[in-house]
Amino acid sequence: MARQRDIQDRTGGGARGPSQRQLRAGELIRHAVAEVLTREEIHHKDLAGVTITVTEVALSPDLRQATCYIMPLGGKDTDKILQALKETGGWLGGQVAKRVQLKYAPRLHFRVDGSFDNAAHVQKLLKRDDVAPDLLPEGDENEEDGA
Repeated sequence: MARQRDIQDRTGGGARGPSQRQLRAGELIRHAVAEVLTREEIHHKDLAGVTITVTEVALSPDLRQATCYIMPLGGKDTDKILQALKETGGWLGGQVAKRVQLKYAPRLHFRVDGSFDNAAHVQKLLKRDDVAPDLLPEGDENEEDGA
């Protein structure tokens, strides 16, 4: 149940997922946020010299709330960076509104993207000694037995 709720939170929709309009607008906003962050236009001490990846932007169905999933390079100081982005969110939203032509400028919310941690956990599980032999293609098992 929690997994389904997380999917609904990220997509901003019900079980069907986000609409094409939400996806297109989210991608435009993601590019705009990334552009502002890469040009270092934000003057905040905790964001100075920090590279931040904007992995996804999930919009609410009315396109007024945008959740930006971010990950600092190296995954360090995420709490400090998240707090700094929340503090500068209003200004950042204004910069996004200048770059993206929408009827309403969405209010930006920031969350740390956990998909990198999930991917690392899956890789770790796949490399375990008790799991790795099961991942060999069928042809490779025969070659090992005959060798």
